[in-house]
Amino acid sequence: MPAALFVVSEEGYWGEECIVPLERLTEAGVEVTVATPTGSPPVIDERSVDPAQVGAKEAERLRTVHETDDRLTDPIPIAEARADDYDTVVFPGGHGTVWDVNQDRHARELLRQTLEGDGTALVICHAVGLLAFARDRHGAFLVTGRAVTGFPNEWEADIVDETDRLPDGRKLPYWVEDEVKAAGGEWDAELDADVSVTVDGDLITARGPGSSRVAAETLLEEL
Repeated sequence: MPAALFVVSEEGYWGEECIVPLERLTEAGVEVTVATPTGSPPVIDERSVDPAQVGAKEAERLRTVHETDDRLTDPIPIAEARADDYDTVVFPGGHGTVWDVNQDRHARELLRQTLEGDGTALVICHAVGLLAFARDRHGAFLVTGRAVTGFPNEWEADIVDETDRLPDGRKLPYWVEDEVKAAGGEWDAELDADVSVTVDGDLITARGPGSSRVAAETLLEEL
């Protein structure tokens, strides 16, 4: 049975980007483990379960899974995870990742080990920012020369105010697209397409919530 590790934010993950792939992989017979930076349960971004944003039925479904799925309520610390124990490591997005997962040295090491080993990585939305900070064993950015998609500046500009503050008052420390490009990533968020999922060898990236299901199916095909 294939095994997957989901690395999920304690600062606010986007419900659809975690739960849709988690459920799809589970349906396909993949054994899923969840990890967070400290081993505390992940926190869901309230905007991702806002009925006005996603519909009442979907909001209730996502919140129920978040609150009752044992894998999400009892995760392991990232530091305890070993990449070679898993066939794939999945990094769901959400603005919260910019403060914890993307800055976590153990998350970066997991990504490095996955891409330098025999695994496949799926990185979604704001978690794509992790690629701007993770380096290979020689010190080069892992994303240099790789084709990637992710949460685009054009969308970010519609969310933050003129001082980069999010609706909840937190100041966004960086924009994913800017950092990934600066690290040498070949960025194309395919803004004219309904879905954006990019495969570059053992690295799969997805633009945002609407690409989550296709990203999960793509990962299953790669596995």
